Amino acid sequence: MSEPSHPYKTYSEVKLQQQQLLRKNVIDAACILLAEEGPEAVTVRRVAQKLSCSTKIIYSIFGSKDGLANEMYLDGCRLLAETFQQVPSTDNVLADLEALSWAYWQFAQLHSAYYKMMFGGALSDFKPDEQSLEGTTTALSRILETVIHAMEQGELEEHDPLLVVRMFWSALHGVIHLQFAGHFSEVDMAQGVYAFTLKNALAAFKTSSFQS
Repeated sequence: MSEPSHPYKTYSEVKLQQQQLLRKNVIDAACILLAEEGPEAVTVRRVAQKLSCSTKIIYSIFGSKDGLANEMYLDGCRLLAETFQQVPSTDNVLADLEALSWAYWQFAQLHSAYYKMMFGGALSDFKPDEQSLEGTTTALSRILETVIHAMEQGELEEHDPLLVVRMFWSALHGVIHLQFAGHFSEVDMAQGVYAFTLKNALAAFKTSSFQS
């Protein structure tokens, strides 16, 4: 008979848990500063002030401001991937692709600080490293898989699937970027343009559009 699990954590487990919590709090604080005060506010000193801790603690975890920015980027990639994972798969691959596109819109609206940092150049002096860029690829893999599935079913014309995803992503991102830059007076207007862009981007690659 196996012994019951211990109702306590070891010192190493507690220390690791505290380290992970501190890491998450630093990233959250940096994103709040980005959202509320803009990219100029995202400095190690300001983040330390917000958390009432020394800059040494933050440097010990992330190494530098770029290290913190990369972690913010990867955290955003994880959130985006989770957003896509919540979209159920159905027998209608084109409907799935449309649902994933709207999930991307929702991510941008709900996590605008992350979105602006990841895809809007909000931190102008930050360039994602190779690991961060791989995080973007992983986050978008669900869309790529859906596009490939649609081509296999004959719903979309045969093209380089990665090229299709990038074109599709560029079109949708363009609307969101213009929205955040203030070029639409209301969110509803931006959403309408997004819906129109999505409809026509899908139509551009549908098999039927090449047979008409």
